Amino acid sequence: MEAPSEAQLPRRTGGWITFPFIIASSVGLTLAFGGWTNNLIVYLIKEFDVESIDAAQISNLVNGAGSLIPVGAAIIADSFLGCFSTIWISSIISLLGTILLALTATVDSLRPKPCEVGSTSCTPKPKVQYVVLYAAIVLATLGSGGTRSTLSTIGADQLADKPKDQGIFFNWFFFFLYSASVIASTAIVYVEDNVSWKVGFFICVAANVLGSTIFLMGSRFYAKFKPEGSPFTSLARVVVASITKRHVQLPSTAQDFFQGCNLAPKSLAVVPSKTFRFLNRAAIISEGDIKSDGSISNRWRLCSVQEVEDFKTLIKILPLWSSSFFLGTTIGVQLSFSVLQALAMDRHLGSHFQIPAGSVLVFVLISTALFLALFDKLLFPMWTNLTGKSLTPLQRIGVGHVINFVSMGVSGLVESKRLNVAKSNEGHNIVAMSVLWLVPQLALNGIAEAFHYPGQVSLYYQEFPITLKNMATAMISVLVGIAFYLTAALIDVVRRTSTWLPGNINNGRLDSVYWVLVVGGVVNFGYYLTCAWYYKYQNLNEVDHNETPPDE
Repeated sequence: MEAPSEAQLPRRTGGWITFPFIIASSVGLTLAFGGWTNNLIVYLIKEFDVESIDAAQISNLVNGAGSLIPVGAAIIADSFLGCFSTIWISSIISLLGTILLALTATVDSLRPKPCEVGSTSCTPKPKVQYVVLYAAIVLATLGSGGTRSTLSTIGADQLADKPKDQGIFFNWFFFFLYSASVIASTAIVYVEDNVSWKVGFFICVAANVLGSTIFLMGSRFYAKFKPEGSPFTSLARVVVASITKRHVQLPSTAQDFFQGCNLAPKSLAVVPSKTFRFLNRAAIISEGDIKSDGSISNRWRLCSVQEVEDFKTLIKILPLWSSSFFLGTTIGVQLSFSVLQALAMDRHLGSHFQIPAGSVLVFVLISTALFLALFDKLLFPMWTNLTGKSLTPLQRIGVGHVINFVSMGVSGLVESKRLNVAKSNEGHNIVAMSVLWLVPQLALNGIAEAFHYPGQVSLYYQEFPITLKNMATAMISVLVGIAFYLTAALIDVVRRTSTWLPGNINNGRLDSVYWVLVVGGVVNFGYYLTCAWYYKYQNLNEVDHNETPPDE
């Protein structure tokens, strides 16, 4: 049965009545995913004897996939299934993966047997155990990624006729999302470390079941819309059409370009801009492109001028976008190695409480949340009063770059001190360096994120044309996903070309890795300043005309 159009929807569907169902679903599914991913490195090392650096690599791959999969899920939802179907199918896939992961901590035949004390060799572990483990990780990651972006989209769809309410929805949606992430990285991780992995993972299963069930319970209240196609399809059509017509000579008159089916050609006809002129061929009207009724005979051979210009806007912003690849890579390295550092440090607070290694990353979330609040209420108004100008997205991203490589420098200093303490204490019964030494670098990481992440979202939403506004979040997700894969590649290169990252980080030089990232961060910042200097805002009405790029 086809979903009714917006005009035919019963009055009981949509609106704020759907808010509790969507928020509860998001909290449950976030608890389920965060509960095992935040402690994945520790689980792989302690229960499956995976080498520490390999465990960090697997974590990077999972985090990368967790950011790229939502983009694919959004395309599927927009083009084929719709948000509702995509969410409930993905939640079931996530549940299957989480159950399978819980079984690896429960069923003896799926758990590697620990080596006997004093034994010089261990019994080879059955490959089926690792097949089940990695299958569980893949399914749980795939399912979680399928719900991450679509839940926020279906929530906004319920308030489609109230844009101001959509803004309120997003504020609360991300508040509960961050809150659930904090709970997952502290309470659930604590249970896994101090009670048992089995109990912790089954808490994740229960959270997944609860989130999925509540989402389905709200089905009768949701406004469900038919898929209208993905903006990525429009971009792909511009590329295909321009290549197909690569031998067609470019005309000079606006009447030779397709303006769109709903525009009056004589009054609104325009010639595409001269930048990236090759793409203009996608809008040239050739024989057979237009039917007798005025419709397009093949949408992969003819695009409107607006579609071509939208694609050019995307190309112009790509250099700025690419400058954040290295930024994300340094963050990925720091987050994964901070857990390994925590495992080698004293994590006791008092005589009875020990901080789980996977929970140290909560300091990033806390500092991000705190500084976002400070920016809104104190720092941004103070900046405006002092300069008479508001902080532009480019300036905000630039500050994030600087704080990021400063954070890497602090990481290098702390790791140098940790290595010295570890080596001086080797063979002696002396307490290791406190894990609280990691707080400054993680806090700086969170502050940098509070600058550059919202700055990038703001820039993309401001600069993208209306038809591509939904791509702003996708651009961030793709960026984060690629950055985590670049993190894995960088670590692999360092392992192959140096002795800095052995299985035991106490025998390596992780501090040297951090200092290389500092140098790379400074160089990358120079690249960013160059891109920002040459970039011209597309939507000048949304920017203070007196403001300058962040490189001055």
